[in-house]
Amino acid sequence: MLLRTVIGLLTLLYPIAVYYGLQAFDARYLVVLLLVVAAARMLTADNKTPLNHWLWLPLLGLLAIWSWLTNSALGLKFYPVLVNLCLLIFFAWSLKVPPSMIERFARIKDPELSQQGVRYTRKVTVVWCAFFIANGTIALLTTLFASDAIWAAYNGFIAYIAMGTLFAGEWLIRQRVMKASHD
Repeated sequence: MLLRTVIGLLTLLYPIAVYYGLQAFDARYLVVLLLVVAAARMLTADNKTPLNHWLWLPLLGLLAIWSWLTNSALGLKFYPVLVNLCLLIFFAWSLKVPPSMIERFARIKDPELSQQGVRYTRKVTVVWCAFFIANGTIALLTTLFASDAIWAAYNGFIAYIAMGTLFAGEWLIRQRVMKASHD
């Protein structure tokens, strides 16, 4: 549990670590940070989470190799874009092959989810897909065109605020929808 918490914090703080790391080191040497994040995620992965296997790690490896060979921060800064892309793929795939991702989360609390709840969670999964498209696009734009400081501010702070706001707002609405579906 402690190791997963540390890995979670390392992942969340990645943009800030890259920003400060780039102030003191060549990008080539920060590749170690990218590889540590990848290895830590792999070691603490739930075997049911393909995010840490067939898609995630090869892409992280390519970014690391690219950053090392070019000594460019661009490969390091693509990490948030990659996160959004992977999440978009898994959420969108769950729409094609149900249950939807949000339905899976909802069933943890309510295994006997009503049809209304299933329809609602499917719509929310679509909203999350739109979020990952928008957030990933902004992450890409900050990666390609913004300063390191703006990139770090967006990807290490603003994106988390946006995600937390969507999560909290959706959770509050879901409580009302689920309560109404059981009445």
